[in-house]
Amino acid sequence: MSEFRPVETVEDLNSLDSDEVFEGYRAGLQCAPEPGSDRSRSYWHGWRNGSTDSGRCQKDASQSRLAEAVCMPARRMKMN
Repeated sequence: MSEFRPVETVEDLNSLDSDEVFEGYRAGLQCAPEPGSDRSRSYWHGWRNGSTDSGRCQKDASQSRLAEAVCMPARRMKMN
């Protein structure tokens, strides 16, 4: 279990450092081990998504909630 709290809202996502998210994502794609307290929550969020996109991990409920929160405004616009 990670020491970091999963990102589930757009507001929370926007508070993260995008450079660290990208760095973590690349590490996750390259099968790096899960980061610990030596890395930031931003890095960990990126790592989690890179690990999922690489096929090593299954998408979890928190990732699904965030995806829904990010995509919902666009879906509403298409309905109007």
